[in-house]
Amino acid sequence: MAEKNKIDLSKNLEKLAAIAGWFEHQKEIDVEEGLKKVKDAAVLIKESRGRLKEIENEFEEIKKDIEEEMESDN
Repeated sequence: MAEKNKIDLSKNLEKLAAIAGWFEHQKEIDVEEGLKKVKDAAVLIKESRGRLKEIENEFEEIKKDIEEEMESDN
């Protein structure tokens, strides 16, 4: 995935917090608007999970490289 297309986890968390805040501040929830916000949140969560998996894979590669380097130094 190109660098510019990577999901920004911080922004996704801010958006999710805003959605949660919207629900918290409603005295009477507009069901249609609530459904839209739940759908938006589901997309954000799915994107974030994918990005977290990418980050985990990157960390595993770094760990592997470090371990290989340490073994070659011995």
